[in-house]
Amino acid sequence: MLSVVARPLGLGASCCRGSRRAIATVISGNKASKLVRERLKEEVEKMKVQFCGFRPSLVVLQVGDRDDSNLYISTKLKAAAEVLHSIMSVNENQTVHGLIVQLPLDTVNHINSELVTNAVSPEKDVDGLSCINAGKLSRGDLNDCFIPCTPNGCLELIRQTGVSVAGKHAVVIGRSKIVGAPMHDLLLWNHATVTTCHSKTPDLPEQVGRADILVVGAGRAEMVRGGWVKEGAVVIDCGINYVPDETRASGKRVVGDVHYASANQRAGFITPVPGGVGPMTVAMLMENTVQSAQRFLLRSQSHG
Repeated sequence: MLSVVARPLGLGASCCRGSRRAIATVISGNKASKLVRERLKEEVEKMKVQFCGFRPSLVVLQVGDRDDSNLYISTKLKAAAEVLHSIMSVNENQTVHGLIVQLPLDTVNHINSELVTNAVSPEKDVDGLSCINAGKLSRGDLNDCFIPCTPNGCLELIRQTGVSVAGKHAVVIGRSKIVGAPMHDLLLWNHATVTTCHSKTPDLPEQVGRADILVVGAGRAEMVRGGWVKEGAVVIDCGINYVPDETRASGKRVVGDVHYASANQRAGFITPVPGGVGPMTVAMLMENTVQSAQRFLLRSQSHG
């Protein structure tokens, strides 16, 4: 877990001024992720000095040629056997400490995503998506697994507010394997009482209204309205959605799953989109990779 001191980040205030309540404090993912990167840089430098130039290494395996994935690599793979062979090679490479498989898998040949992600060695699964890491998280073995990056980043942003998770009523909207389900587990094992909502939840506004901590990963633009939010709640918005906007050169703008303009009138703390959860997801990937490298060094020492 991170050792960042819990304190509010950003502008605004969550207290009342006379009879008029101030807008929510903005939880800046940009600022929080910078703190994480600075700390990780120091840890990597210590490893380099102590272990003769040792550096953590991360491999990103991309299947296909999706435009939104080309930032990572451009290798075109055509069959599941080749993908699995590549994963096994990285698993056995002791100079690599983290491996993530870029999802979704973009290929003309059907490839079972579960088969691919579960082929990644749990010790290098810095995305935390393998069934072994997911199982350990669900059982509360937080110190013996890699936690998926987005939920882990969300928890760190909650901590930045100074609000204790323990004893709070948390509501998670969404049950995906990447965000919603692990977020539920992470909040539960940090001693919150957790309700998970999804597309079949009939009384969503009522459930949201009970939340001291609200984490939204539904994938629907501005679906959570400000009037649903409990006054003073911590609101973490994982959504990335594009909506038409004629005032922008691109003709569109990015919004979250929460209607920010109304929610920030009731929440105590809220993440912006963009600049909230996104930067922390990347920071947590780096965190997990450094952690993997540190565990590798400990194993090497114990076997030496």
